[in-house]
Amino acid sequence: MTDDENSRRHSRPPGMDDATVEALGLLSQAWEMTQRARGRLYDFHQMTGGADRMVGEAVRALRAAGHPEQAGLVEREVQGADVLPGMWTFQVVEAYDAGYHRRFAEVERSVRQALADGRDHIAEAEMKQRRETL
Repeated sequence: MTDDENSRRHSRPPGMDDATVEALGLLSQAWEMTQRARGRLYDFHQMTGGADRMVGEAVRALRAAGHPEQAGLVEREVQGADVLPGMWTFQVVEAYDAGYHRRFAEVERSVRQALADGRDHIAEAEMKQRRETL
């Protein structure tokens, strides 16, 4: 991308007021926070899966240590259990991605297209410009 293309991508379209730039900046921040939340959801997915593998090891160790009743309890109640009714963590991630995350992405893009000709990070680009010229 050339400097001119990059500058246009982040520049305020003619006639856009400060209030709109601020509102789009807030929407952008909310979208970025949602991206972080999505990452944490993947952390949850991976950490829960890792914990479940350790639970399996604990079940084997309990049996080997002569505690079959406790091993059976852990195996029945915890190992491979749903984290939400009827759902493993991959299904939670898929539901989030297909629902809230996809809807937010589409709405954010639509609002940016309608108000800023699809341009993004206008507020941040203007802040960068102000700070570089100080």
